[in-house]
Amino acid sequence: MKKILVILTLFIGLFLPANADNIMPVSIDRNDIRTLGLYQIPKNITLYTKPDETSEVINDIKWSATDIFPEGVRFKDLFVVFIPSKELGYCAVTDETDDWVEIIYNNRTGETAWIKKDDPYKFLTWINFYNTYGRKYGLYVLKGAPDEIKKIQSSPDYMAQVLSEMNLPTKIKLNVIRGNWALVSVLDLDRSPKTGYIRWRGDDGTRYLFPDIK
Repeated sequence: MKKILVILTLFIGLFLPANADNIMPVSIDRNDIRTLGLYQIPKNITLYTKPDETSEVINDIKWSATDIFPEGVRFKDLFVVFIPSKELGYCAVTDETDDWVEIIYNNRTGETAWIKKDDPYKFLTWINFYNTYGRKYGLYVLKGAPDEIKKIQSSPDYMAQVLSEMNLPTKIKLNVIRGNWALVSVLDLDRSPKTGYIRWRGDDGTRYLFPDIK
């Protein structure tokens, strides 16, 4: 009986599609500072060399929660954020017009292409993206972030009083963003609540924290 159950489990596992893994930024990326924000792409996109439907087509891409076509295109190369359970995928945007966005379609090489917007409200500047998702889900610290972001200060100013420091934060609640600063409420591993301003982004555009989308 036990052998039959094992075989049945393996059989089901082979034929049932499995969702792709979540894709979220892990560490800071100084090469990505040229981006303006993120665009939530539809499940079918055509990549053009220019923001013009008569321009050369680079590729046609189709994706779902479990698959992406054509072969050779990888979820982690296309998406900055991908949550298959929500069928939610965001690509980095390097330029935009009223009707088009230029996206990075290969995160390994930095190659870009234009896609036509299916909805203008799906483009979010970085601040709008953080306000939308950071306030809902909170933030997490990216690997490689400088130690200075651990300082919780009384106002969004380098010279402001340091109220406390983050040690091992279990939760970072975003309240509001002001420029490169974020007003946060932090719960550390010692369960002590701390509120104040931290740097979520450097002056050069490098992001140190990211919305903890689930």
